[in-house]
Amino acid sequence: MKIALIGYGKMGHIIEAAAHGRGHEIVSIIDINNTQDFDSEAFRSAEVAIEFTAPSVAEGNVRRCFEQGVKVVSGSTGWLKGEVKDEMQRLCREEGKTLLWSSNFSVGVAVFRAINRQLARLMNQFPQYDVNLEETHHVHKLDAPSGTAITLAEGIVEELDRKERWGLHETSPEVLRVDDIRRREVPGIHTVTYDSPQDLITITHSAYNREGFALGAVLAAEYLAGHEGWQTIDDVFPFGK
Repeated sequence: MKIALIGYGKMGHIIEAAAHGRGHEIVSIIDINNTQDFDSEAFRSAEVAIEFTAPSVAEGNVRRCFEQGVKVVSGSTGWLKGEVKDEMQRLCREEGKTLLWSSNFSVGVAVFRAINRQLARLMNQFPQYDVNLEETHHVHKLDAPSGTAITLAEGIVEELDRKERWGLHETSPEVLRVDDIRRREVPGIHTVTYDSPQDLITITHSAYNREGFALGAVLAAEYLAGHEGWQTIDDVFPFGK
């Protein structure tokens, strides 16, 4: 498969290695200094573009992919929400564009998300347990809480009647408290706790490095090569539904 990379920082290099490891060809690499290459024949030859950049430029990058008729896997967090998300879904639904976005492409996180939702469904019966979510990432991360934490929090709120919404550092009986910690070069730790006067239940996913995210992004690109329109990580890993 022919892949274009958008963003060539640490993640871009690791994704490049993962793609080569699975026998794919990188036909174009676009970073901050050569955005004119969106208009190149090399970029247009890509079957899928994998985009890992910053929230401030992600939407523009995706739109430029759409203009060139290239499908997009996006792992940039903090940009796909509200009216922007509505517009992206409309473009996929009405104008034949193709986008697969996820806050986290790790296979382990996909499993963790499924466990998190099922646990919340079970704990809905036991109001004596209060639930909290904590995420820890490296000091360079721009968004807080992480996109993965938001996805986990939304899954809990949907299943747990006693939580109306989630809130960053908020303490209220009807709010799921989410805490963010920034420490050194931590790739990502997400912990959900259910605490009662009698005991404590904890589930945690800890990433050792970024290679799991990169592999998942390449797997998502492989999936997207054969699919059209608006897609999600639950389509790639359907056990998360």
